[in-house]
Amino acid sequence: MAAAMASAAERAVLEEEFKWLLQEEVHAVLRQLQDILKEASHRFALPTSGSGGAVRQENFVLSTSGTDQVKGVLTLQGDALCQADVNLKMPRNNQLLHFAFREDKQWKLQQIQDARNHVNQAIYLLMNRDVNYQFKTGSEVLKLMDAVMLQLSRARNRLTTPATLTLPEIAFSGLTKMFTPALPPDILVNFYINLNKLCLTVYQLHVLQPSTTKNFKPAGGSILHNPGAMFEFGSQRYEVSHVHKVECVVPWLNDALVFFTVSLQLCQQLKDKISVFSSYWNYRPY
Repeated sequence: MAAAMASAAERAVLEEEFKWLLQEEVHAVLRQLQDILKEASHRFALPTSGSGGAVRQENFVLSTSGTDQVKGVLTLQGDALCQADVNLKMPRNNQLLHFAFREDKQWKLQQIQDARNHVNQAIYLLMNRDVNYQFKTGSEVLKLMDAVMLQLSRARNRLTTPATLTLPEIAFSGLTKMFTPALPPDILVNFYINLNKLCLTVYQLHVLQPSTTKNFKPAGGSILHNPGAMFEFGSQRYEVSHVHKVECVVPWLNDALVFFTVSLQLCQQLKDKISVFSSYWNYRPY
């Protein structure tokens, strides 16, 4: 009898603690998450709808720890490269090429745009309920945390995992039409985000003559193609002869990645607390 009473008392205490968790701590965590993710969203420096505010421009100097074959300055405005000024030293004859974006052109960085959209979707999920709403089950909280974590993981992955592209896809990209003077036919360029860095890759190409004895094998998709990669574009076959990668650190991208990590940790901690309570009795998560 005493053991049964102790068990009942213990259960009552646990139920009170769980009720407090659902009514108080969950809402405190949700407010904290909202504050962190709003800061993350602000880091992307894009105007909210109807704000009408101009987005600041930031200049970044491209650099590499290796050679100085490629130098340049990029101007970033939110999710758009509004200017790229690049100098390329050709290794064959040390000829210096200069090319820059046409004044009427900007290049959208889809990775940044997508990451911010996922952050805003996470914020919407956190705020999409009446201010007086009370969670009644652990299942509700777990489902919400899973949905928020999915958006945050997608936001982080868009910045940490650049798209894999084939060389023909890079050649066909509208990026090749943005420069003045026009890029030579034996030069390809690609911009992408990798973690907290804005990267530029320049590919110098070698035309494969029909009489070549090389075994032609088109390269597949990759973030970075190595010398020797082959592809066909139009009616011509090419081989990559030189690859130059330069990059610049974008501090606010680093801030955003930190905010994503902290938010994911908060979500997981709340899920763990819910799961601990659920293991004591038949409050099942699903």
